[in-house]
Amino acid sequence: MEPEVRVLRLAGGFGRARCLLAAASWLPCVVLGLALGSELLLTALPAHHCGSDPARAPSTCLPLSYPESVPRASSYDSRPCSRGWYYAQPAADLLRSPVTQRNLVCEDDWKLPLEQVDHLLGWLLGCVLLGPGCDWFGRRAVFVGSLVLATGLGAGEALVASFPTLLILRLLRGGALAGASLALYVARLELCDPPNRLVFSMGAGLFSVVGTLLLPGLALLAQDWHLLQGLSALTTGLLLLFWGFPAVFPESPCWLLATGQPARARRILWHFAKASGVDPEDSREEESSLAMELDVLCAGCPQPRHHSVLELRHTHVTWKNALILGFSSLISGGIRASFLHSLVPRDPSFYWPYFLVAGLEAAATVFLLLTADLWGRRSVLLLSTLILGLASLLLLAGAQYLPSWTVLFLSVLGLLASQAVSALSSLFSAEVFPTVIRGAGLGLVLGAGFLGQSAAPLTKMHGRHGFFLQHVVFASFALLALLCILLLPESRGRALPQSLQDADRLRRSPLLRGRPHQDLLPLLPASLPGAGTQLVQEG
Repeated sequence: MEPEVRVLRLAGGFGRARCLLAAASWLPCVVLGLALGSELLLTALPAHHCGSDPARAPSTCLPLSYPESVPRASSYDSRPCSRGWYYAQPAADLLRSPVTQRNLVCEDDWKLPLEQVDHLLGWLLGCVLLGPGCDWFGRRAVFVGSLVLATGLGAGEALVASFPTLLILRLLRGGALAGASLALYVARLELCDPPNRLVFSMGAGLFSVVGTLLLPGLALLAQDWHLLQGLSALTTGLLLLFWGFPAVFPESPCWLLATGQPARARRILWHFAKASGVDPEDSREEESSLAMELDVLCAGCPQPRHHSVLELRHTHVTWKNALILGFSSLISGGIRASFLHSLVPRDPSFYWPYFLVAGLEAAATVFLLLTADLWGRRSVLLLSTLILGLASLLLLAGAQYLPSWTVLFLSVLGLLASQAVSALSSLFSAEVFPTVIRGAGLGLVLGAGFLGQSAAPLTKMHGRHGFFLQHVVFASFALLALLCILLLPESRGRALPQSLQDADRLRRSPLLRGRPHQDLLPLLPASLPGAGTQLVQEG
């Protein structure tokens, strides 16, 4: 047994204190769900027309009359509106939104997907840049620092006046919120023992869905997007007020032990042991006490040891796992817009796709709760990717010929599978990356998912030209991912790897149940210099 694992077991295991801290980490997910879903609400396009008489207007983008000297806008075949824009009932219960305040319609509606890409790019950069920060400075430091930045930037968004400044602030705030979400996810996972990791991770996903569902209600109360952003900044400030205390969100003892900082971990582990009814000084004949184990670790670790994600280049198996899981996350994020495009009409109401996606995310979370521990992470990920690819191919081949109920069923099934692949790829990657680079590795996988989601608004900026090709590419990638997932190890029921060497020892296990604890060699084995000589001698 590894020394770090033995120390955590001597501190009471997954006792009362660790269980309460893991459950308390669900509540910040409501605020993070509010922030992540706000972009759809702020960029919702209400019904609009130019001029004072919509019945006489040729289209929503054409005014009642034009001077001949005004040139036509080539991209929309319309001319600038000179009589002002009139908006019907707001699409998302906001009487004032960035769309209505700045008239981001017709010749200016390319700014809407630009703002969506900007928001997703902020989350992407936050995952990629702040993930290594979790491994160097600690989970708690990144979480608290990100909340401080998110609160200040959110208040700045509520007071912003110009569109370019809004883009910059949303980019930075998205990165700060991504850092807080990533640090919270990793810290929660490292608090849990193997039988409880799935339950607490998926429970956090359900609380995030609750935040998404509460957002339209807050918009109905606020009526103005500036006030809504102010409320969002207030909620992150309240998180900082409560979860900023070390008693509510302590540093991860798993990370402290893996990076050679047992002196800092001592006080936290002492609290865990006493809360679980374990005497840290008590030693039995068959095993030493918690205090003795920590003294041994302190003597052997004079200086902290930090690692970079670039050290994945020197691994034999872990870099392949990272590539496969990042590929799966990219596909699940990118293909989601294709299913939504097949499911909703061309000009849908705001609530229909919004609540549908939130409901399917909750359904996917419940599906993973029921199956990922029973069948294993890799089997469920393979099944979800298979459903994702088949539904996508059937929609590509026969959307024009299939009955409407069949298209509806395939679209809902594909959305459900994409949500399941996204959530399981995150959990899977957090379980196979070692503790010393878990933040950076998970950040890369999550960043790949946000990169895939940005493909849809980028396509809208070009008038949806190339949308069919985008669907074809992601459907082909989904079939390729089926072969790649077979190379992954199984992480169900295993302790989290602490070092890069521990992560490289994870091997591929059979899909069907045989001997439960026997590991097989990976499909892509590491090249060992003396392997050939050993085989000759054995022969």
